[in-house]
Amino acid sequence: MLPQIARRLVATIPVMGVVAIAVFALLHVTPGDPAVIIAGDYATAEDIAKIRAKLGLDKPFHTQATIWLGRIVRGDLGTSIYSGLPVATLIGQRAEATISLTLFAMIISVSVAVPLGVLAAWRKGSLIDRAVMVFAVSGFSMPTFWLGFVLVYVFAVSFHWLPVQGFQPLERGIWPFLRHLILPAVTLSLVYMALIARMTRASMLGVLNEDYIRTAFAKGLAPRWVLVRHALKNASLPIVTIIGIGFALLIGGAVVTESVFALPGLGRLTVDAIIRRDYPVIQGVILVVSGVYVLINLVVDLLYVVLDPRIRY
Repeated sequence: MLPQIARRLVATIPVMGVVAIAVFALLHVTPGDPAVIIAGDYATAEDIAKIRAKLGLDKPFHTQATIWLGRIVRGDLGTSIYSGLPVATLIGQRAEATISLTLFAMIISVSVAVPLGVLAAWRKGSLIDRAVMVFAVSGFSMPTFWLGFVLVYVFAVSFHWLPVQGFQPLERGIWPFLRHLILPAVTLSLVYMALIARMTRASMLGVLNEDYIRTAFAKGLAPRWVLVRHALKNASLPIVTIIGIGFALLIGGAVVTESVFALPGLGRLTVDAIIRRDYPVIQGVILVVSGVYVLINLVVDLLYVVLDPRIRY
């Protein structure tokens, strides 16, 4: 297992290099000059030129890319053009909210969607199956921002059960921490939940028709034991895959969800940086998120080996 992990980790290095170059190139071909934005409406051409020289924007593209990649190798994500703070510091300040939101949403999605998918497959064609499929289709159809506003109106404005917006760190207590995350986590998890439920149902339907499942039932094993121990275990590879892929949905949805609920996370940081043309912050956030996504895919690949020992890399 350790050699496999080492090989996969080494393989992620060129992937992250390509991602870093792509991020740098993409942001530098988009319209808008950060020097003009920083200088203000009444700046002269000379003022703008000085700012461009200070930021290194007057250098050729390949020189800027080389300098930036060199900083990345040293762990330096640069300095924010707008605030003057290190990008790593800004990301560290906002990471707790985003990590808490995505993990909570993932826990809700998996804990609800997998049992629903198993139950729908077990009761194929029944009212339960139809209800689960209606839920899955509805989950895909509801825009995240619309659902967020609906939940805020019902549970925060009408019943006053949960706060409208904001975030409380875990160090201030578990209940204040959870109260501020319940609504945004449920909002973010709905699409993800629908995706996992449909994939779980489809994967389970393929396994339940196998001979060894019929044999297990014929031997008198309890349905719960057969579904979980035999069927779900053998149907887990597609489910694990979609959970890993769905992590990208959580990251993308976090941008909208954090805006709706005013969470001080990486999504809000990215939106503010885009508006201000704060290139170092945008590059840093995208690079960090891409690295996390690559690591998630690595974990998924390693889980394949655990779930199915026949798989080798």
